[in-house]
Amino acid sequence: MSTDVTNVPAEAPPGRSGGGGTGDNLLRLMLDGLRRNMRQYGMLIALGLIVVLFAVWTDGDLLLPRNVSNLVLQNSYILILAIGMMLVIIAGHIDLSVGSLTAFVGAFAAVLMVQHSVAWPVALLLCLLVGAVAGAMQGFLIAYLGIPSFIVTLAGMLLFRGLTEILLKGQTLGPFPDGLQKMGNGFLPEAGPHTNYHNITLLLGLAVIVFVVLQEVRDRRRQQEFSLDVLPAKLFLLKLVALVAAVLTVTMLLASYKGAPIVLLILGVLVVGYGYVMRNAVFGRHIYAIGGNLPAAKLSGVKDKKVTFYVFLNMGMLAALAGLVVAARLNASSPKAGLNFELEAIASSFIGGASMSGGVGTVLGAIIGGLVLGVLNNGMNLLSVGTDWQQVIKGLALLAAVGFDVWNKRKSGS
Repeated sequence: MSTDVTNVPAEAPPGRSGGGGTGDNLLRLMLDGLRRNMRQYGMLIALGLIVVLFAVWTDGDLLLPRNVSNLVLQNSYILILAIGMMLVIIAGHIDLSVGSLTAFVGAFAAVLMVQHSVAWPVALLLCLLVGAVAGAMQGFLIAYLGIPSFIVTLAGMLLFRGLTEILLKGQTLGPFPDGLQKMGNGFLPEAGPHTNYHNITLLLGLAVIVFVVLQEVRDRRRQQEFSLDVLPAKLFLLKLVALVAAVLTVTMLLASYKGAPIVLLILGVLVVGYGYVMRNAVFGRHIYAIGGNLPAAKLSGVKDKKVTFYVFLNMGMLAALAGLVVAARLNASSPKAGLNFELEAIASSFIGGASMSGGVGTVLGAIIGGLVLGVLNNGMNLLSVGTDWQQVIKGLALLAAVGFDVWNKRKSGS
């Protein structure tokens, strides 16, 4: 008799049998899990819907292997910038100079490699150093002199754009050495037996799947150890299946063309590295602390000035890396390079879940936000949508994302 009682779901509504309520309970658990994690999963679901819609509207052209590969190459530098911008926004600041700094580093690289024949690995290191110095200068003014980041980076935007014009003298400069070109346009080499797919890409995809599954299981166990809320087991399993399916789909598409682009490996390293720092390292927790509640962070012993300084130094290095990728992809440096890149990076961060007030956001969210914009751009280009309407649609997408953040915080507060 007691077993019959325990088999009836505790939350089963009156008038329904336990068997009939099982599906309802699962649906309710899924909806409750989604509501609790809406900030985390909302844009991921939106990205999936956008991909499906444009795949239908373009008669499958969006998901052609060549187009997927181009989608990665065309948006790689925005995704690199979005990672750094997400850290800046989490810390409660903004950086308007990254587009101009991207152009300046590209111009500096062209002067070194094209005009002075500096070896491209040496030039690459020098360019990253220039980006770090530029970011450190701005970080010092913001952190130690107390000048608002909006003013400092706005001045930096004008400064670096002017220096780019001076370096290039208003002209386009190129081409770059083959080694650097592969950074923006290259693919992993072929290896192994001859098949219809790129073998190394398949192995990388398998490794990513194993890493994702192990990481998700590990995070879930850690949350349970600290008595934190976790997704119900069935919803967690559904999440794993969706993640594996997504990675497998992208892997097969890339492997059926030329393989994984080299810049995708760079992005993968950045996502894993910065994701670990923001989740597990003390520095990452300090970034969240000063962005979430600066007075409390100071009382807790967080060196907010030092953290802010390094956040902007890091942003400068990532802007330099993005500048090298842009220059390598275009095989030339142009005075007009990097226009509006800062707006794309900021939009990617907010669409990916960053909060206007700071203290909230993830590295993966920045990638998802950048992919949302990238798929929108690519899909609208395939549909021959004019640039005027493209700007309108992207503006509405950004407004909707920020509006959702405001609504979500008000709902949580109530």
